[in-house]
Amino acid sequence: MISSIAFIIVLAATVFLFYRSVNIIIKNIKLGKPLDINDQKGKRWKTMFLVAIGQSKMVKRPIAGILHLMVYVGFIIVNVEMLEILIDGISGSHRIYAFLPFYNILISIFEIFALAVIISCLVFLFRRNGLRLSRFHKAEMTSWPKLDANIILITEVLLMSALFSMNAADQVLQLNGAEHFTQTGAFLISGLIVPLFANLSESTLLFIEGFGWWFHIVGVFAFLNYIPYSKHFHVFLAFPNVYYTKLKPAAYISNMEAVTNEVKIAMGIISEEEAGNDEVDRFGAKDVRDLTWKSLSDAYTCTECGRCTDVCPANLTGKLLSPRKLIMDTRDRLEIVGKGVSKNGTEFDDSKALWGDFISPEELWACTTCNSCTNECPVNIDHVSIIMELRRYSSLEEASTPATLNAALTNIENNGAPWQYSQDDRMLWADGMEVPVMADVFGAGKKTEYLFWVSSAGAFDDRYKKVIRSFTKILNHLKVDFAVLGTEESDSGDLARRAGNEMLFQMQALMNIEVLNGYEVKKIVCCDPHDFNTLKNEYADLGGNYEVIHHTQFLQELINAGKLKIDGDAFEGSTITYHDPCYLGRGNGEYDSPRAVLDAIPSVKVEMKNNKASSLCCGAGGGQMFKEAESGDKEIYMERTEQALGTGCNIVATACPFCMAMITDGIKYSEKEAKVKNYDIAELVAISMNL
Repeated sequence: MISSIAFIIVLAATVFLFYRSVNIIIKNIKLGKPLDINDQKGKRWKTMFLVAIGQSKMVKRPIAGILHLMVYVGFIIVNVEMLEILIDGISGSHRIYAFLPFYNILISIFEIFALAVIISCLVFLFRRNGLRLSRFHKAEMTSWPKLDANIILITEVLLMSALFSMNAADQVLQLNGAEHFTQTGAFLISGLIVPLFANLSESTLLFIEGFGWWFHIVGVFAFLNYIPYSKHFHVFLAFPNVYYTKLKPAAYISNMEAVTNEVKIAMGIISEEEAGNDEVDRFGAKDVRDLTWKSLSDAYTCTECGRCTDVCPANLTGKLLSPRKLIMDTRDRLEIVGKGVSKNGTEFDDSKALWGDFISPEELWACTTCNSCTNECPVNIDHVSIIMELRRYSSLEEASTPATLNAALTNIENNGAPWQYSQDDRMLWADGMEVPVMADVFGAGKKTEYLFWVSSAGAFDDRYKKVIRSFTKILNHLKVDFAVLGTEESDSGDLARRAGNEMLFQMQALMNIEVLNGYEVKKIVCCDPHDFNTLKNEYADLGGNYEVIHHTQFLQELINAGKLKIDGDAFEGSTITYHDPCYLGRGNGEYDSPRAVLDAIPSVKVEMKNNKASSLCCGAGGGQMFKEAESGDKEIYMERTEQALGTGCNIVATACPFCMAMITDGIKYSEKEAKVKNYDIAELVAISMNL
């Protein structure tokens, strides 16, 4: 009776303390801005089962993934035994389910998984402290994060070990006919250590069995209340966090509706009266309360595994940015703000902020928005969303965009392109070619099936003009019904949005949408993955709904339909490697079309070390193309070029103007220009067809 009362008191205290800790975390998450996530419920459940329950992203790294899966499954299955322990503790019974004819088999299965947990945790401890894997010892992994991980692993080893000592002592007591110890038969794993307990006195055995029982249950209770203060709270938050994951393409950035009315007023689309009087406190995020609740949930869900930082191209090349640190900083700042709000109310202000005090401009502007971090994260944390909100604040509120990048944005505002070229020069790339212009076609009372979006790079970058001309030759050769906007086309605004200048992005977007809708455009084909992503995924938020096709997808469709046949042998004997553009690959999930087109070209194909979803960024995205790179050990494009050259190729195929510029520079600085060429896939097709 005394034992049962003590157990009930401990259980009640455990539940109360855990509820209080979780309630604090929930309140902190609710400090974030509201965000309505209530779409595609079927897909959300499927994602949760695959990622959170099925651990699908963990097993990308087989050794760590399998070990983690053993701990994950083992801990769940072993704790099924907790139900029996809870009932025994409350009622004062002993092994209440022992009447089951397969009871010893059931406990033996639990023991197998308990042993798997012990082995896995010991391997993890060795990896962290013996092998000292680099991702566990980055700058942000200070004494507490390291200690926290070790505490959890050691605790799990001790809890599982307690089960074995308890079960072994129990079996000896059964054999000796001790009172209240029901005959269950031997247990598989603990049965192996029974001989160690065989000659002990009954009182000693009772102590070992009782101590093991209490140590395990109290240890689990203590573990439960430690978790909310540890990175291991992901054990609980991973499931809802993955359920509410972003389902749009990874490269999609949410629209700032607060800016939309301001832009529409400035452009004369609506009046101030139509816009209403809703005032915006702040554009972007200066502190954690400016982020959405989902971003704050991300911060608490982080496992600190470091996979995001391990694949970050900025971090890989020695730059200050670490996606893991970004999330840890967000969580640490949220803890401080949460305590302040709890003590002093919503007016709490300690004169510090996430922007500047926790995350420096050098970290913020080193991001290429390549989404390697989000792709790798085992619990679907969206690091880039936080970076973008901080950039928006930096740009719109502090006007602290890097100078060279700001110059490119000024050019977009004045000239409709990141370079100082006149809008009237947008068709110079087409000199000597037959290129229909939408205004002429529409003026003649006709419509075209496709609009060919040339892009700023296609119109003004000397190297990429050749790509646009090659693709146009293919369109004309196949008699595709298309037209271009010509001087009516303006920059898509992708650069402005990634630089945080949402005002400029929406001005560009709304201006382009007005032109596109005026010509009743339905289908768009483009060569730039950045514009592809913006036109396809982001213009829709502002009223621009189009079927957008990347030129590699378009070429594959033509090949599949039998309309495009590549019979030439211009590249026969050449070795080609393909570099996946981030905004086409990880950003929009397109890996197959470019490879299918390349497969149609007679040549040898080789893959780089990092390819498809694990492809390394060229280093130009997220505005990097138009600014100086942050200091580091080397340039990102050089790291990627070295991977390409390591394949032994003589041609690097690209499908993006930014990638082409960076890889071309990489080849040049590697002094391999004479042996290795960089072609866009459209150029390879055109050359193969002798166009």
